[in-house]
Amino acid sequence: MGAQVEAWDSAGAERAIAVLKAVADPTRYRLLWALSRQEQPVGSLAEMAGAHVAAVSQHLAKLRAAGLVVSRREGTRIYYRAAGPHVRGLLEEASLVASAPAGEAEPGAVREEPAAVAQEQPARTARRVRARRPVTE
Repeated sequence: MGAQVEAWDSAGAERAIAVLKAVADPTRYRLLWALSRQEQPVGSLAEMAGAHVAAVSQHLAKLRAAGLVVSRREGTRIYYRAAGPHVRGLLEEASLVASAPAGEAEPGAVREEPAAVAQEQPARTARRVRARRPVTE
């Protein structure tokens, strides 16, 4: 028979969306990339990012809430590292997807037609476009 279709997992989708949102910020992506290589204290991460320690701490809190980083305290210093090798895998996959030529799909992959995609959210897209236009008087 045919391949078994997985049921939609709403809770799993929400967790995945939270992870993708956490990684979507350029500073957080860069922090994760560094932390996937080695554990580092907040001060070193702030220096690398060219940001204040407080700002980096806020980014790290979001990454921790998404389950992407873990921390440990040593005296007054807090050290962060990636939560596991899957974090590096996520970053590498995102990089591969971003570098793939548009329109290329893996053999056997189901492609959605552009017309179907355009029909899904026309009102939402129109609102976004209107919101970006500068107001002139």
